[in-house]
Amino acid sequence: MARLVMKFGGTSVANVERIRNVARHVKREVEAGHQVAVVVSAMSGKTNELVAWCRETAVLHDAREYDAIVASGEQVTSGLLAIALQDMGISARSWQGWQLPISTDDAHGAARILDVNGEEIIKRFEDGEVAVIAGFQGMHLPSGRLTTLGRGGSDTSAVAVAAGIKADRCDIYTDVDGVYTTDPRIVPKAKRMDKIAFEEMLEMASLGAKVLQVRSVELAMVHKVRTFVRSSFTDPDAPELKTAGDPPGTLICDEEEIVESEVVTGIAFARDEAQVSIRRVPDKPGIAARVFVPLAEANINVDMIVQNISAEGFTDITFTVPTTDFERAKVALADVHDDIGYESIEGATDVVKISVIGIGMRSHAGVAARAFQALSERGINIRAISTSEIKISVLIDAAYTELAVRTLHSVYGLDAA
Repeated sequence: MARLVMKFGGTSVANVERIRNVARHVKREVEAGHQVAVVVSAMSGKTNELVAWCRETAVLHDAREYDAIVASGEQVTSGLLAIALQDMGISARSWQGWQLPISTDDAHGAARILDVNGEEIIKRFEDGEVAVIAGFQGMHLPSGRLTTLGRGGSDTSAVAVAAGIKADRCDIYTDVDGVYTTDPRIVPKAKRMDKIAFEEMLEMASLGAKVLQVRSVELAMVHKVRTFVRSSFTDPDAPELKTAGDPPGTLICDEEEIVESEVVTGIAFARDEAQVSIRRVPDKPGIAARVFVPLAEANINVDMIVQNISAEGFTDITFTVPTTDFERAKVALADVHDDIGYESIEGATDVVKISVIGIGMRSHAGVAARAFQALSERGINIRAISTSEIKISVLIDAAYTELAVRTLHSVYGLDAA
């Protein structure tokens, strides 16, 4: 017998028929003797509808009331799933974030989980009850206000609940059957990985892979929550789902569980990057701080940074920001023009960041050189480069996205994985 958390996203609970299908997945695990907590998202499209209602009512609205409204989608889903399970003869009840409680800070709309109290759920496990928990939401206990965790926050809820109840496994059910070496829509030869290390998944999630929310992977890594990404559209009664051992899908786990790491695990890409270049900046001590402190104060995340060699006392500084922050970044820099003393600002939004990821890079030389050589042979110009122990990212023109992804996927042998 194991203690499981099962999380189902919006497409998996898009209508009553799919909610009944989810209930069959849950029933399978209960009948196998497992203790089960389920975390659900709102039905597909419902959160967008609720957000639109907020904006239609008032463009500038109270963030606390926004949370009260948009969290209602998960409340509906959790209640419907509990009813579906009861109809199948399974003891179940729905839980809202505040009822556990899932304790958060007061950053409404993007709250961070501080603690999950799973005592009552664990107590009810002994009576065979399934807990159906509304994802995406928690409570700021000092104020007693409901909070939400940001888009994709149900993934984070699921991992946090798994840590809070000391679950043996957290299964993230979605519309794909695992984590692939890259987007199969771009590279048909992309392969589903059996295992991927927390660090690699964290890089892939933050660099463009949409399978999991970044914060959920962070939590899983910190609390060592073994997490499976698997498909909710598989027949719940399929024989392979009833065998002992790990289920089909991709296991996200500690590096120690992976016997032999590939040099490169996957290729990720992010289209939501914009490039900003500041021309002829005086090359003197403290100038970088004058450029990046105003951006930090405006809560603009800066990623790749390139500074040219000084010529005649001036230099150029190029960096990337999220596309949504592109205009705000230019305004923030324009406000400090006199303090910095630059000549002009240039920018581009028709760029994409391609990343090569793999924990095997730590022990292999020449990984970056292979990428640069391969892109050069395809006539793809690199605008900027950033690296870490387990990743290499390059900024290129968006028109070359698919060519670059396919090229890198092939050059590292992932086509034949």
